[in-house]
Amino acid sequence: MISNISKMLSLSTAIVVASTAIAAAEPSAELIAAAKKEGTLTTIALPHDWCGYGDVIAGFKAKYGLEVNELNPDAGSGDEIEAIKANKGNTGPQAPDVIDVGLSFGPSAKADGLIQPYKVSTWDSIPDSAKDADGFWYGDYYGVLSFVVNTDIVKDVPKDWADLKKSDYANSIALAGDPRASNQAVQAVYAAGIAAGEKDATKAGEAGLAYFAELNKAGNLVPVIGKSASLAQGSTPIVVAWDYNGLSWRDTLKGNPPAEVVVPASGVVAGVYVQAISAFAPHPNAAKLWMEYLYSDEGQLGWLKGYCHPIRFNDLAKNKKVPQELLDKLPPAAAYEKAVFPTLDEQPAGKAAITTKWDSVVGANVK
Repeated sequence: MISNISKMLSLSTAIVVASTAIAAAEPSAELIAAAKKEGTLTTIALPHDWCGYGDVIAGFKAKYGLEVNELNPDAGSGDEIEAIKANKGNTGPQAPDVIDVGLSFGPSAKADGLIQPYKVSTWDSIPDSAKDADGFWYGDYYGVLSFVVNTDIVKDVPKDWADLKKSDYANSIALAGDPRASNQAVQAVYAAGIAAGEKDATKAGEAGLAYFAELNKAGNLVPVIGKSASLAQGSTPIVVAWDYNGLSWRDTLKGNPPAEVVVPASGVVAGVYVQAISAFAPHPNAAKLWMEYLYSDEGQLGWLKGYCHPIRFNDLAKNKKVPQELLDKLPPAAAYEKAVFPTLDEQPAGKAAITTKWDSVVGANVK
């Protein structure tokens, strides 16, 4: 996992490619017809400013004419899994067809019989290290944890995790999710542990908890889920979030207020998210068509426009399908040189320590 995806990251800035027409891999006419007969796709936990999902969803709807029923955009990965469990026998609008979850949730969902296999037509161009061999889950994009800072309020912009402990940042810092359920928040805590020098996953999780316990005791941690709105309003002028979310918020705010996205000097943790289809999907053909769209050139570049590094980046770059203007909008390569990609073995160990001990160690009810 580490070597393959690290190569993709370096390629994102090292390769100069020309802008060419997007040649999307086309699904079969039979699948398109079956999906259109179902008429609807139900998604969950896809905020429009996350990874460019607003435009991706609009592109899917425009291309195939299906309705998209969007459930709980602000849900975390754990909430998505629970939604599948809670709707096993439900074919109504509350049952998700597809999920987009943190890497560690893919294998566990497979083990619990909650997802079904499907291999998209571009399957071979997805790195083996980022997909289940049987097609139950597959990596979609990745990014790194960053500090998103409202520079209208915060004049001394933090550059590393240790900086966040300063008294200057009282009542200022928020996580972009509940660390008991959100992969984004879990990985933020893990990153703080890595910055403390821990390499063992469980110890890194525990060191991250100790770090956030310090922030909470000092009064720096705000126990709410940080979003672009709270960043702009100043109730959480510093939010720890994926770089692609921060860059999207920065663009959306258009300088009102100005925002800066900082990749920390240490503890740079990268996270891969994965797609999967619910084993109980009410619209299985629409779900498969959605996957075909997401893993086509068009869908992958849609994520890149939202500042996410798509999992098929190597293939797109090799075939000169990544417009240079997209590469130019990404942070400089140097910011990512120290990125650490937790493996499938490391993620569950770190997650278990964080999700089970957050209440007892940190004691901040993030919601």
